[in-house]
Amino acid sequence: MELGLNNKRALVCGSSQGIGKATALALAAEGACVTLFARNEDSLKSVLREMPNSHRHNYLIADFSNPEEVREAVSKHIAQHGGFHILINNTGGPKSGALAAAIPSELETAFRMHVVCNQILVQAVLPFMKSEGFGRIINIISTSIKEPIEGLGVSNTIRNAVANWSKSLATELAAFGITVNNVLPGFTETERLNSIISIKATQAGATESDMAQMMRNYVPAKRFGRADEVANAITFLSGETASYITGINLPVDGGRTKSL
Repeated sequence: MELGLNNKRALVCGSSQGIGKATALALAAEGACVTLFARNEDSLKSVLREMPNSHRHNYLIADFSNPEEVREAVSKHIAQHGGFHILINNTGGPKSGALAAAIPSELETAFRMHVVCNQILVQAVLPFMKSEGFGRIINIISTSIKEPIEGLGVSNTIRNAVANWSKSLATELAAFGITVNNVLPGFTETERLNSIISIKATQAGATESDMAQMMRNYVPAKRFGRADEVANAITFLSGETASYITGINLPVDGGRTKSL
């Protein structure tokens, strides 16, 4: 299937590792010109070297805990190089823990990183998307927007804020040829999952190996997902062929989510 991504310009956040990195590589393989965006320059340079036709791609640096730093980086880039057809919002999840134990500043920090930064980026890319009559905004969030995940109280709260923000945007922007969708990864083999397994194992008094197997058994597919499997779904939604899909929440979770 030809996705129509050749020479489309994509901004991929959190692309120094995990699902963000896999998405950047997948988009590049389809012919898109990708701008990586994360805070660790060494990691970004490493990803850039892995990308096909690396000379066509570049990167931006900012810490998403500082929204003004994000605004400055993306605004400067757009002023110098032009806008983006595709925006992939992807930020590392808040630390685990019970919601009742979270201090208010944890919620404030998570809101800035996930909602405020998303809003800044969308407002930066919208003028070009509207002028092109084409735009794809895809938010990598979590299955917790359908079923809250025990022990991820702050994340459950903020991810749902992003989901409703996204649905509102989808309604507002559809007439301009701009789609807005959420991809919901399940248990995916990333550093984030390794951290969750470690915490759960400690809490349960189990080994990490046993905890990982228990989590696999909970998934109907009986395995963890790969980052590239999530990236493939994101890449499809980024293309011309997904032009009539907007406002959805797409789980990529091996069937783990029990709700419709």
